[in-house]
Amino acid sequence: DIEHTGVFRIQSSDGHFIGWGWHDSKSHIPLRLLSWNEGDVIDDAFIRRAIAASAMRRSHFFGSAQTQTTAFRLICSEADFLPGLIVDAFGTLLSVTVNARFAWHHRDLIVQSLASILNPSMILFSVDADFAGIEQLKEATLYWKDGSWFTPSKRLDPIRFKESSLFYEVIAGTGQKSNFYCDRREIRTAVGRYAKDKTVLDLGSYTGSFTLHALRGGAALVDLVDTSSSALQQAKAHIAINEEEQTIPAGSSSIANIHNADMLEFLKACKVDHYDLIILDPPTLAVTKAQTDGALGSYQELNCLAMEKIRHNGIIATITTSPHIQAEMVRRMLTHCASVAHVEIQVLHQFYQQEDHPVRLSFAESSYLCGFLIRVLRF
Repeated sequence: DIEHTGVFRIQSSDGHFIGWGWHDSKSHIPLRLLSWNEGDVIDDAFIRRAIAASAMRRSHFFGSAQTQTTAFRLICSEADFLPGLIVDAFGTLLSVTVNARFAWHHRDLIVQSLASILNPSMILFSVDADFAGIEQLKEATLYWKDGSWFTPSKRLDPIRFKESSLFYEVIAGTGQKSNFYCDRREIRTAVGRYAKDKTVLDLGSYTGSFTLHALRGGAALVDLVDTSSSALQQAKAHIAINEEEQTIPAGSSSIANIHNADMLEFLKACKVDHYDLIILDPPTLAVTKAQTDGALGSYQELNCLAMEKIRHNGIIATITTSPHIQAEMVRRMLTHCASVAHVEIQVLHQFYQQEDHPVRLSFAESSYLCGFLIRVLRF
């Protein structure tokens, strides 16, 4: 076995060139492809160019669109030819999440390149907790500003950003992963269109992005459910900010109720025919392929319960974010749930991740988000 970490030429048994890859025997994926081009030289300049090219492909987010949205993904790991490297922009903050040793190994080069291209106010650099163990990395959060790493002496000030003209705040070093999920942008907008006068259940609400769209859409009441009390407090803060900015109706705070609870247990306990609109946004349940069957079972239990509980003609927005669970698997699961719940379902919309989270056809796992907006009919 090769124990060396670094760039290797990948070739067939007869010496035919296949590609350039990064080998690391400590990674759970020991060889990660970097280039199909034999003429490439895989060095620091190659990585800097890949970072710059990825940012350039999102150049339209830096233009007039920023009057409405200042949160988007700049680098989407293998989909942008940079294994294990995720970079999100939240206003003037860049949030870097790494889930592979390749990205961790090049951390200084990554932040230097990002700083030189985009001149952010700060870069937050974190190891994804879901991958730390299998990548043999320690969970860590690092901070970069003015050309060097630093350790904050106190809690940092919040940085405000916008998505679809709604306001959010993020405090670097707090929250889950990147602190905000840009890949649901289109689903949130769609949910808002169906929220008028509805009683809404936001399961896995996190910091309230779906709730804000429901409130802006005219929801009569929203229940937010999450296991993170700090996320729920931030959701309440986001509601207050948007009330003040008049992007949601006055009095929205009084009709938004937070529940610090497990989403499955809350759904089991809630009354039948109480909710008109249910959002199911659980965490990623299948990080590895071996976890796929268990994750599908959990998704199925949630969706069956939601179909049993929701009112006739109710709307469910259901989301999976596991790269090993594809749209057809979710469609079959929803069909089974409809049979179990003795309902018919109409598919109103099918969603994938947003354009700043591209799917690279030669890397199937880059298609990781699947969303369905369905109507539940009882007879």
